[in-house]
Amino acid sequence: MKFLPQRILYLHVENLNPFTLTNSIRCIHQQVDNSEVSHFGITIKAGSRDENDQEQGLAHYIEHCIFKGTNKRKPFHILSRLDAVGGEINAYTTKEETCIYGSFLNVYYERAIELIADIVFNSTFPTHEIQKEKDVIIDEINSYMDSPSEQIFDDFEDQIFNGHPIGRNILGTIESVNSLKKADIESFIKRNYTPDNIAISSVGNIKTAKFIKLCEKYFDREFTKSQVQERFPFVQYVPSHNQLERDTHQVHTMIGNMAYDMHNDKRRALILLNNVLGGQGLNNRLNLNIREKFGLTYSIESNYIPYSDSGVFQVYFSGEKKTNARIVKLIYKELKKFRETKLGINQLHLAKQQLKGHIALAQENKAGLMLALGKSLLLFDKVDTNQEIFDQIESITSEDVIEIANEIFIEDQFSSLTFI
Repeated sequence: MKFLPQRILYLHVENLNPFTLTNSIRCIHQQVDNSEVSHFGITIKAGSRDENDQEQGLAHYIEHCIFKGTNKRKPFHILSRLDAVGGEINAYTTKEETCIYGSFLNVYYERAIELIADIVFNSTFPTHEIQKEKDVIIDEINSYMDSPSEQIFDDFEDQIFNGHPIGRNILGTIESVNSLKKADIESFIKRNYTPDNIAISSVGNIKTAKFIKLCEKYFDREFTKSQVQERFPFVQYVPSHNQLERDTHQVHTMIGNMAYDMHNDKRRALILLNNVLGGQGLNNRLNLNIREKFGLTYSIESNYIPYSDSGVFQVYFSGEKKTNARIVKLIYKELKKFRETKLGINQLHLAKQQLKGHIALAQENKAGLMLALGKSLLLFDKVDTNQEIFDQIESITSEDVIEIANEIFIEDQFSSLTFI
């Protein structure tokens, strides 16, 4: 299952009390009264960037295989445990983490926790089952390659990270997936599924005291000591430009540059700047000044993707081959405006209000909130309160924005990838 969750970098939450089990697993719960549904997940600092060269696609393969049997359950019993009572269980893999999570009626809270603990810690990876799953993943890879508007995002990162593990496609390749073995799964889990790399998160109508007891019951277990594999950052970026032939009706183009990592204080202002340029709102600059004004493209957007020790800023669009160069020129024109002209007082105020609104709306999705809590605890070892979040946004100045534009929106530092 290749699912990329929305990256929520700010969390609209209050009254959280993170705690740590005796084995170092961190836990956090947000009690939500007057709700019949709860959400629970375990986030593990183990993604595709943590694979060795011969293991490409392994983190995602494990995410599939973890549902294939435990010491006491067959695949059918795992999949039916929550489905039978109207709940859901799912998982996703990114470049930096794996998450297994569920949504269910409150009355089945312990059932869900016990199930997730069982598949994370007691999976047996039966050979005949995990062999079958390779065919499923290969079909997923082929499906992905049929979608250039998705493929170009990963291919662009592979290009700019130039051989570094963080640039690899999460799915791996058909050849690499076919070569994976049960021993590879066990080795990867041993070195990555360690207590310091695990965070548990929950959002639902259950008392915190009960949540703590359930975490202690099912997750406060001993682990075999192992050597944790350290990550190494990417430091040798060189701008590059590529065109690749694809049998498509449209031209797909990505341009972008390296950006701030998740721990850089400047990331907050870049989030705001990206939102103004090409974010969620239909009133963003790229949409108004290229799509609406000239009608040159149906799809255009900008994204800022921060990783734990690196980051990427990128602009994607699709259109006709004859208008491609003009669209690129118009994009660079918009980027230049940000480098040369400060946002006015009213523009900056409106940008802040819009970002706050997006944050508040995002938190209405309680499953998304649960996932974001786990990621925040894993990355920062804390979760900011609502007041802290909004104070951070309000502290952004027009000088901050233009400074960042002049650090990131540098045309001769941009790379490009085009599917023709």
